[in-house]
Amino acid sequence: MSDLYSQVVNSRIGGLVASNVGLPQPVELDRFVEGAPVIRGEVLLGAAPGGRLSAPLAGVLVSIGAAVRTELEGDVRAAVGETGIDASVWNPDAAGDQHFKALVFDASGIGDSTQLRQLWEFFGPTIRRVETSGRVVVLGTAPEDCPTPRAATAQRALEGFVRSVGKEVRRGACAQLVYVAPGAEEQLESTLRFLLSPRSAYVSGQVVRIGPSERRPEIDWERPLGGKVALVTGASRGIGAEVARVLARDGAHVVGLDIRPLEPDLDRLMGEIGGSSIAVDITTVEAPKLIADHHAAEHGGVDIVVHNAGVTKDKTLGRMDEERWQVLMEINLSSEERINDELVERNLLRADGRVICVSSISGIAGNAGQTNYATSKAGVIGMVQSMAPVFAERQATINAVAPGFIETAMTAAMPIATREAGRRMNSLNQGGLPLDVGEAIAWFASPRSAGVNGNVVRVCGQSLIGA
Repeated sequence: MSDLYSQVVNSRIGGLVASNVGLPQPVELDRFVEGAPVIRGEVLLGAAPGGRLSAPLAGVLVSIGAAVRTELEGDVRAAVGETGIDASVWNPDAAGDQHFKALVFDASGIGDSTQLRQLWEFFGPTIRRVETSGRVVVLGTAPEDCPTPRAATAQRALEGFVRSVGKEVRRGACAQLVYVAPGAEEQLESTLRFLLSPRSAYVSGQVVRIGPSERRPEIDWERPLGGKVALVTGASRGIGAEVARVLARDGAHVVGLDIRPLEPDLDRLMGEIGGSSIAVDITTVEAPKLIADHHAAEHGGVDIVVHNAGVTKDKTLGRMDEERWQVLMEINLSSEERINDELVERNLLRADGRVICVSSISGIAGNAGQTNYATSKAGVIGMVQSMAPVFAERQATINAVAPGFIETAMTAAMPIATREAGRRMNSLNQGGLPLDVGEAIAWFASPRSAGVNGNVVRVCGQSLIGA
C-alpha cells in the first residue's frame, strides 16, 4: 500500500509546510539492488585504544571493496595498513564538508566507564556527517564475556549509546551494536555485509551477538544460498512470499508451504521462483511427518527452515474464547516446535542448518487485545533462546526476526489512525516492506552466519514500542 503521507510531505509544497510545523519527513530508504556494491560512499573506521577488532574489521572492508578513511595515527591505522588498503586520512580539523556513508567504531578496548569518552571523541565531530541512509556500527564485547565487572559495565553502556544514536541520525540512517565474543573475530563478515548494506534498510537500534564457530565456508556472495534447500511456511502471500523470493534470489531452492485453500497462490509463486510446494495444515498431527517425508524423498534433507506461518485472532482476554487462544497457539508456536523436533530426530536438518523464526514486537512489548498473539510470539523468542545451545551442538543455528509495522494487506486494513501511528512511531518515520524482513532472514540463513545464533533482531525501524 502506498504511503500517501510520505508522498505529500516530500513534495515541494508539502515539504515546506512539514518543515515549518515540525512534521516528520520520512526519506526514501536505500534498498538492495542486484549488482550494486555492498556500500556506496566512504567508511570512516575508528577504534578505542587496545581494541581487538580493528584488524578483522579492516579485513572485511577490504573484502567488500569499501573506500576507507582513518585518523593519521593509532592502532586502527596500523591494522588497515597491514591489509594493503590505501586508506585516506581523516583530519577532523580540516574536514570541510566531507560526509560518510558509514561510521564504524571498534569499542572493544573500552575497559571502564572513564574510557567511554572515546565514543564522544570519535562520534562528536562525525555524527552529523552521516549521509542519507547511512550506517553507524559500533562493535564491542558482550558484558558476560568481559574480564572484569568494570569492563562489563562499560560495554553494557554501549547499548544506550547506540540506541540513542539511532534516534538522532535521522534521514534514513541506522545504528547497530555488534557484540563479538573472544574467538569469534573471523565470523564478522556476513553480519557486517548485512548491516553496512541497503539490505538492512529497516533495521536500527539492534544488538547482534556473534559467537565462535569453526565453520567459515567459501561462498559466492552474490548467491550465498546456492545449492541450499529452504522450507518457508506461510509462503503464499505477504511476508512469507517475499521471504521465498529473497531466498530464491540468493540461490536457494525454496519449498513453499501453506494450507490447501491457498494452494493456487502458492503454486503460482513457486512457479515464478523455480521452487516447489507443499499444501498442508501445520497444526495437524501428521503435518511434521509429511513435511519431513517430503524433504527426505525430494531433497535428502533441508538446510534452511523459516517458520513464518502465523495468524492473529485479536480479542481482549476477558472476551477471548478457547478457540481463539488454542488455534492461534498451535499455528504460531506449538507446530514450530513439532516440526523442528521431527526434522532433528530424523537427522534431516543438515549440518550448518539454519532455523529462522518470525516473532513480532508484540512478543517483546505486549499489546492490548493480543494476549494470545503476544504470548505465542514471546514463546517463539523463548524457543530461539532455549534451543540455540541445542542447535549449536549440531553445528546449526536458530534465530528470529521480530517485525514491527510492515506494509502488508493486513496493515492496509487497519483503521487509518492506527495505521499512521504504526508508520510514524519509529526512528525512520515509515513502515517497512516485506522485503526488509526477507533480507534479515537471508542474512541469518547465510552459510557465513555460523556465529550468529540465539539472536532476536527487530525489523521495525527502531519502533518506539518496546524500545
